[in-house]
Amino acid sequence: MTRNPTWKRDELILALDLYFKVNPSHVSQSHPEIIALSALLNTLPIHSKDLQQTSFRNANGVYMKLCNFLRFDPDYHGSGLKAGAKLEEAIWSEFSTDKGLLSKVATAIKENAPSLAPLDQETEVEEEFPEGSVLTRTHRMRERNSTAIKKKKEHVQKSTGRLACTVCGFDFEDVYGAIGAGFAECHHNIPVSELKPNQSTKLADLSIVCSNCHRMIHRAKPWLSITQLKSKIGA
Repeated sequence: MTRNPTWKRDELILALDLYFKVNPSHVSQSHPEIIALSALLNTLPIHSKDLQQTSFRNANGVYMKLCNFLRFDPDYHGSGLKAGAKLEEAIWSEFSTDKGLLSKVATAIKENAPSLAPLDQETEVEEEFPEGSVLTRTHRMRERNSTAIKKKKEHVQKSTGRLACTVCGFDFEDVYGAIGAGFAECHHNIPVSELKPNQSTKLADLSIVCSNCHRMIHRAKPWLSITQLKSKIGA
């Protein structure tokens, strides 16, 4: 292998966040914050170490990536670098008009990345959120917290007498009988941009949902709240 892995959403979000703080047309690859971002990108658990060359996300590469964003910037009157990937344009389109959200997501990525295990192979995260794989993996971990899920189900069954989807009311036991008893999924309601490392999961952070509604919540970009999905189906 002679090339480094393609840049992913997490990396481009962090690069765009730095772009608005350090204009690449006024600095060079030796700028301290560019060097710091290079070091950070080398620690993110989103690429297998086996696929990273010695030049992986070095300061020069980070600087060139920031320069790639110049071609989208209406305030820049030059041409910028012509080469670039479609994902760069997508990240610009999604985040450049809301710098507050961009900063929140970038901060959440930095804070949560150290708590994730490194990848031992290059894999794609299923249904990756626009905020990238670090926050997608963090969110999934919260939703797979077996202790919290068990307590949530017990609480809902005790208070309502059933385990129905919060969105559509579907109850697996009503439809499938005994094999559906106690079955349901849990959705973690905290927006991924607000996830904090080592944050405990409270019962109020979880909602009981059926498989279909859960997939629809995550399929939307940005993903929907319980209230928004209920509104969509007229519930």
